[in-house]
Amino acid sequence: MSVEFSEQTHRNMIDRIPRTTGREVSDWLRTVDEGPSLVRFEEKVSWLRGAHELSYGQAKAIIHEYDLRRAARRFG
Repeated sequence: MSVEFSEQTHRNMIDRIPRTTGREVSDWLRTVDEGPSLVRFEEKVSWLRGAHELSYGQAKAIIHEYDLRRAARRFG
């Protein structure tokens, strides 16, 4: 079962990433960009969790932000 979060919840999670992980969001987005070429959202989340010992919520927020920014570049 998938849980959808509001935009505000996502923003709050993204704002906490640097404090809780010790790395800036831009660093995490670069890590995802340089990581394996996975297609599915959950595959990316699982890889990020396993490779970098993040919580599910942190990994999900990072991947969602990555996808949002990638879409903005494509359509922006």
